[in-house]
Amino acid sequence: MPKKRPPAKSAAKPANGVPPLLADVRGLILAAREGIARTVNAGLTQLYWEIGNRIRKDVLKEKRAEYGEQIVSALSAQLIKEFGRGFSNRNLFNMVRFAEAFMDKRIVVALRRQLV
Repeated sequence: MPKKRPPAKSAAKPANGVPPLLADVRGLILAAREGIARTVNAGLTQLYWEIGNRIRKDVLKEKRAEYGEQIVSALSAQLIKEFGRGFSNRNLFNMVRFAEAFMDKRIVVALRRQLV
């Protein structure tokens, strides 16, 4: 007489009705998204500081305010064409203020590490 196989186990559903495989894969996706978002935020923080610092040093320092604003405005227009509205005059000046608030790059690097 051949041995009888035990009945196939169906995928168990937890109380919330979501199969464990789906729950696990969703968890992996959400965790990856969160990690990516932290990495992007840290990278953008560094980028914005670098942009603000560069503008502060090369354009605004030791220059007349009006001259500096014209250069930043022209830079903004060029960046918006290529990279989108995130580089408006206002945003560029916010980046400058960020660089002025944290003049020591080591502080920004430490902040970036905390974001990741």
